[in-house]
Amino acid sequence: MRTATKGKQAVTAMIDLALNGVDGPVALSAISRRQGMSLSYLEQLFAKLRRSGLVQSIRGAGGGYLIARPVDGITVADIVVSVDAQPGFDPDDDERREGRGGGCFDTSELWRAANARMMELMRAVTLESLVAEQTAMGVPRAAAQPAKGIFPKPVVRPLRTTAPNSVFALGTPSVRP
Repeated sequence: MRTATKGKQAVTAMIDLALNGVDGPVALSAISRRQGMSLSYLEQLFAKLRRSGLVQSIRGAGGGYLIARPVDGITVADIVVSVDAQPGFDPDDDERREGRGGGCFDTSELWRAANARMMELMRAVTLESLVAEQTAMGVPRAAAQPAKGIFPKPVVRPLRTTAPNSVFALGTPSVRP
């Protein structure tokens, strides 16, 4: 029984996104930095997650990714299947490698049943429960980052001076007798 690295890292990245995407989009570079994952690898994973409808992307300054559906409706199976077409053990792999010659025992039903049980377990675990587990263990949310490129427009106040505002006013006395 195995779970591909893609699936494990996709689940980790989705937990990070669910924890830190409450206030707005989360940049993949931030997830990469926090989780120690390659940015290019995360880009590949999130392209698949986006195509599966699990995340949505926000372009532009201050953009990133958001969870596209309620976290209580996303299961670990949804995440793993979206990035890895065949999670778990593929019993047909052994049959292709070994052939169906004499002396080989057929254990494919065992592996199909084990794979089905693993999928049952992954369907029972929601992203919401994983986030709650991380929160209970004391994993802090990342501090909200200010949106890049979005700044309040500065208020320009006119200068008030007592100096004359004209060249002609320079020659006249300011105090008249």
